[in-house]
Formats: sequence, structure tokens, C-alpha cells
Amino acid sequence: MNIETIVDPSFKSKSFRELAEAPVSALRGVSASDARALSQAFGINTIGELAELRFVKWANAIKTLANEEADTKEQLAKETLLDEAVEMTFPASDPISVDAGITRIEVPPEMVNASTDHQAATNVAANTDAGVARRAAKSGKDH
Repeated sequence: MNIETIVDPSFKSKSFRELAEAPVSALRGVSASDARALSQAFGINTIGELAELRFVKWANAIKTLANEEADTKEQLAKETLLDEAVEMTFPASDPISVDAGITRIEVPPEMVNASTDHQAATNVAANTDAGVARRAAKSGKDH
């Protein structure tokens, strides 16, 4: 941490022990009137006293524990439902990445040309032609 960013310039050369004994107004952003209000409300006059204020300690403890707290059963259920809803909307098998910002590409069926849309369109066409020829040859022999 760069101490110059959290204390007023006149205190930047002080040691941490000296800063702990410095007035609360030595903290950047704490005005003289803010320091007076802290003194009147809580009897706080120095940075060290502010750090030791039980309300500050409690608030820090609550925030630290909140970051580590396990989700409740209700929160887990909501997360599971959300995950399932997203999976239903964007199945993992979709070739389009959800991260790409594209959800689906819809093409009306009448717009799809199977002979050019298929990866092996040439093979499909050749097999179709061969099948038609065999059927024609077979029906010709039956007559």
C-alpha cells in the first residue's frame, strides 16, 4: 500500500507508530469537522483510537465473515434454478457460445438448401442420384 494515498501530504513521512498517534484528520478525506464529529460521538481523536473502536472492529468482522459465509439452502436452490434455466435456454450442445453474445441463429426451414447446407453435400447428392438410378433400374426390370 502506498501510504501517500491514504494520509494527508504533511503526514507521508511519518512512521506507522506516529500515524497511529496522529489526529484522525491526518487521514485523507477526513476533514477537521469530521474529526470533531468523531470526537464528540465516540471520543475518538487519533487514528489508533479509530482503529480500536469496537464498532469499527465489529463492522470489519461482519464484512470478513460475510465474504466467507456459505450460501443458505434457499440461496443454493435459487442458484440451481438459475443454472438450470440458463442451461435450458442455452444448451451446452449449442455450437454458438453464450459468451459471444449470440443466443441462437434461426433460419426458416424454407430458406435452408440441404444440398449446400450439409457438410458432405456432394456425397449426399451423389448417393441420392445413385439411389434414384437403382430404383429406376429396379422398376424397369420389374416390368
